[in-house]
Amino acid sequence: MTRLINIIFPDSAGNQRFDISLLSFRLLFGLLFMIHGLSKINDFGQMALTFPDPLGVGSEISLILAIFGEVVCSAMLMLGLLTRLSLLPMMFTMCIAFFVIHAGAPFSAKELSFIYLATFMIIWISGAGKYSLDYMIRGKLITSLNQNKK
Repeated sequence: MTRLINIIFPDSAGNQRFDISLLSFRLLFGLLFMIHGLSKINDFGQMALTFPDPLGVGSEISLILAIFGEVVCSAMLMLGLLTRLSLLPMMFTMCIAFFVIHAGAPFSAKELSFIYLATFMIIWISGAGKYSLDYMIRGKLITSLNQNKK
């Protein structure tokens, strides 16, 4: 059980600058990514008709999935709540944008999706850091497990 907790809620390296950097990355890139989703919500009616459908589920469903990744998951990222799980739809969205939607485009046209993807992968590998809800949850789960062992 402890192994699963360590995967979902990784321990911070304990370096305050590292943890502040992770918090800064989460807040900055979460907010920037969320802005993309909010603009999709504002233009939903028009976008639903023409939004790319790379998964074959329909333009409207594809748009809803993109909005989920960009708004809901971004909020979770900024809070540091289930960070690794919330990053999966975000990374998937950026993989689709980079490798499918903009596949034939020059790198300059798909550079932003690459930057988001790389940043999300770095945060996924690092975990949320000490300044996150994941850190608080992890502490409570570990304490609870240790008390149950006694």
